[in-house]
Amino acid sequence: MTTSLRRADARRIALAAQGIGRPRPATVGTRQITATLQRMRILQIDSVNVFSRSHYMPLFARLGAYDTALLDRLAFSRRPRWVESWAHVASLVDVADWPLLQFRRDAAREKYGDDDWARANAGLLRWLRDELADRGPLRPADIEHDAREGSRGSWWGWDDVKNGLERLWLIGDVAIAGRRGFERRYALAADVLPPAALASPVPRAEAILELVRRAALAYGVATAADLADYWRIRDRPAVLAAVRDLVDAGEIEPVTVEGWEVGGRPAKAWLHRDAARPRRIDATAILTPFDPVVWFRDRAERLFDFDYRIEIYTPAEKRRFGYYSLPVVVGDDVVGRVDLKADRAASALRVQSAWWEHGAPADAAERIAAELRTAATWQGLERVTVSRWGDAADAVAGALAAERHDHPNAPVDDDAPSALAG
Repeated sequence: MTTSLRRADARRIALAAQGIGRPRPATVGTRQITATLQRMRILQIDSVNVFSRSHYMPLFARLGAYDTALLDRLAFSRRPRWVESWAHVASLVDVADWPLLQFRRDAAREKYGDDDWARANAGLLRWLRDELADRGPLRPADIEHDAREGSRGSWWGWDDVKNGLERLWLIGDVAIAGRRGFERRYALAADVLPPAALASPVPRAEAILELVRRAALAYGVATAADLADYWRIRDRPAVLAAVRDLVDAGEIEPVTVEGWEVGGRPAKAWLHRDAARPRRIDATAILTPFDPVVWFRDRAERLFDFDYRIEIYTPAEKRRFGYYSLPVVVGDDVVGRVDLKADRAASALRVQSAWWEHGAPADAAERIAAELRTAATWQGLERVTVSRWGDAADAVAGALAAERHDHPNAPVDDDAPSALAG
């Protein structure tokens, strides 16, 4: 018998599985950060730093203000406990999970290890390995200097050096031994990872089964497309085979979810046996575009009726919501979006735009205001200012009693749709 879920039930299950809405600890240390990371299993990395680096934000959404240096020590040290890997995309994963992604590095080696570029640049690749073996972890700037100086009798352009390092990382010969700012330090994998992580690769079918199992637990309720996207597994037959194995083992069960349809018929979905099914979630959280709650846009639309696209690459005059609008959860739903900028010279958190989605509760502005104050404090900013762009801007500014600023790139006409005006 297939269980039926209302969409609201699915939302609460999904948020609870991700740790959204849990009471925030009074003090956040390494133990709380590690527990949160273990719940998500993966932390996507992105370079945009208008408000905060993306990989810091999921922890803020779940734990509140915390010392980002704690995550840096876990992830960006010479011997990290969380290491960069191509997982969802470029992401942090537990060092112990490195063997589960060996099949992906094997595929990269098959694709990039002996193609025309690799054959033409075999000398460069040998030189890069030798440099890292001789000198230990190096920043790209160090490697670039030596390449341009003609080290060992050859000269390579920076594009080739960068391409070579990325290839060596994708195939697993090289690992990331921390960052300075956002600049990677490259090292031989054996100098970063423990021997057990390198000596015990997991066979492909077994690895996909385990990754789908972890995605099912991290999502609570999910379609096969959701489960595949969590780790960006492109092999749908392998994902469906893993789903069948998990059903047979009693770890997940088939469900239908209200409104989840494919071709006018109920979409196939599965509920994890350990998923919490809370009657109520009382969260307030600002999400990064790369938070697992919303990073798969099809799932965000199914769960929250939330049509989400970031507009970094959209010309300013054509943006509907702002450069880097962030989804806002209040209660158990995505009720709005805010475009934030940390103006460090003025010690101000700039709310560049603010918009309502459907279903915002009466106290949404006050709750968002409180979260914005926390976000400003977390970023070391003394005040919050709000532009006049967006149908939620006045309400949020009023709740903050904030000064206003003009957004230089706001369209002349506010034609973005509003489900909750005023």
